[in-house]
Amino acid sequence: MNLASLIKDFLEFLEIERNVSQLTVRNYAHYLARFLNFLAGYGTSPPDEQGTKKTDRVTAADITPESVRQYRLYLSRYADAHDLTLKRVTQNYHLIALRSFLKYLTKRGIQTLPAESIELGKADSRSIKFLDREHIDRLLNMPEISTDEGLRDKAILEVLFSTGLRVSELVSLNRDQVNLDVKEFGVIGKGRRPRVVFLSDTAARWTAQYLTKRTDDAHALFIRYSGKKPEEGSRAGESLRLTARSVQRLVEKYVRKAKLPIKITPHGLRHSFATDLLRGGADLRAIQEMLGHKNVSTTQIYTHITNPQLKEIHQRFHHKQ
Repeated sequence: MNLASLIKDFLEFLEIERNVSQLTVRNYAHYLARFLNFLAGYGTSPPDEQGTKKTDRVTAADITPESVRQYRLYLSRYADAHDLTLKRVTQNYHLIALRSFLKYLTKRGIQTLPAESIELGKADSRSIKFLDREHIDRLLNMPEISTDEGLRDKAILEVLFSTGLRVSELVSLNRDQVNLDVKEFGVIGKGRRPRVVFLSDTAARWTAQYLTKRTDDAHALFIRYSGKKPEEGSRAGESLRLTARSVQRLVEKYVRKAKLPIKITPHGLRHSFATDLLRGGADLRAIQEMLGHKNVSTTQIYTHITNPQLKEIHQRFHHKQ
């Protein structure tokens, strides 16, 4: 069996047996297609006399320590038509997908390179961007609530800061999923892990006001007001669902409008949610649950920026001018 067929089987395995999200399947398909095309030298040679593409002639035996080494160099030196390169973390995503694929091949008894032999590159340190309470309040007050779109945006900002939801989790919410009376609801997050998130009184109130103004029948909690109107049909309302990119753009718009000193994304509001809880004295394990982190070590990154003892030590012992 050629490598292209094995990759197809692997992606179906992820979807059916592992029950991973469609986004993960799509990303793995992209990363592995790039690896397959690299191995085949796709686009550099014409098909053979039978019309077979070079990708169809690649097998698991072509995955060698040297071919992987060359692939890593390729990723490191890659630049698109706009001369944009791949970030180190993105290069690692390619390697993570490849390691997962190799583990799958091994479980099927197909001889190939051991997944453990592929080490991830050292990722660049990333600073965590978050807003303090003053800047959060300024941002939340930016939408013009006299308009339907502004009221929706106000509800979105309040829900993001109240729950710490990922933007993908936010846009997938449906109206009947969110209980505004008890101010809590369940979501299926990263890695298909379920968790409960909580709405503040303010977030619940603004969401209720926004929904009261809605006259459509769409199931989506947050919808678009611009663009082409959907055609009638059972799935028509789904086309109104707001996209993750739209939420990113609206957050960027209000950050600029508020003239904040930090460029914050929807994920930055998630960071702000976590740091606000920690500064208020919340338990790290509880925050781990609310964020949907698989390991508490992921949540611990916030302790380095919210540790009041470090600030106290700095004030006591640092030489003051």
